[in-house]
Amino acid sequence: MGLKKTPNRNRAEKKVGRDSLKSNHREATASKSTTRLNKYIAQSGICSRREADELIKSGKIRVNGKVITEMGFQIRPGDQVLYGGKILSKERLVYLLLNKPKDFITTTDDPQERKTVMQLVSKACEERIYPVGRLDRNTTGILLLTNDGDLSKKLTHPSHEVGKIYQVELDQPIEEEHFEHIKKGLKLEDGFINVDDIAILDPLRLLLGIEIHSGKNRIVRRIFEAFGYEVLKLDRVMFAGLTKKDLPRGKWRFLTQKEVVKLKYLK
Repeated sequence: MGLKKTPNRNRAEKKVGRDSLKSNHREATASKSTTRLNKYIAQSGICSRREADELIKSGKIRVNGKVITEMGFQIRPGDQVLYGGKILSKERLVYLLLNKPKDFITTTDDPQERKTVMQLVSKACEERIYPVGRLDRNTTGILLLTNDGDLSKKLTHPSHEVGKIYQVELDQPIEEEHFEHIKKGLKLEDGFINVDDIAILDPLRLLLGIEIHSGKNRIVRRIFEAFGYEVLKLDRVMFAGLTKKDLPRGKWRFLTQKEVVKLKYLK
């Protein structure tokens, strides 16, 4: 014969159920509000997540005054994270696209007090952003700036072979033999360079378009210099799928959410 539940017992069971739900809610909320330590460090803008792992392993990170070497350590709201005696704060991730003009160097500061790209984006945001890769002083075109250390590392690492397209103006018409040689690839002093595509853009054979994945220093200029040509103008018109469409020289814009997602899943 079944037992009848008394009113008091029913109330007690309901209370236990409510307490259990509240407890589960608190745990879920806490889980959502915590951040892995390496991710927190990367989002502070000082390095990539992989580099943050090395800082943690080497005992250079303190949380609330205690050295933390645990890789999966979770940061909770209110925790104080220190590196090199400085408090780190998780920044809003910023992604900015600049159409770089000539005569600006791609660096965060310059001891010689030359013009830098940071002057062009100084009023864009409060977060500390930095250029992804480099464009030399006389090269114009697309430049990405961000405080996302993980993405910056991904886009500049040779293994990811991020695509770039340049428009090149030469000092003299390119010879067909040289054009075909470049198209097939060529050997420079620091190794073999594969060219994804190259095209002649004008009847005088002075203007060309070239697509490459190599991130080696001054690579486009060196390709043409190897055959005796001087590059008069060099403009990067595409980087990692991003273009300078509707972006005048010297101006910048924030990336759309769709563009950010594409970059993060870029292979």
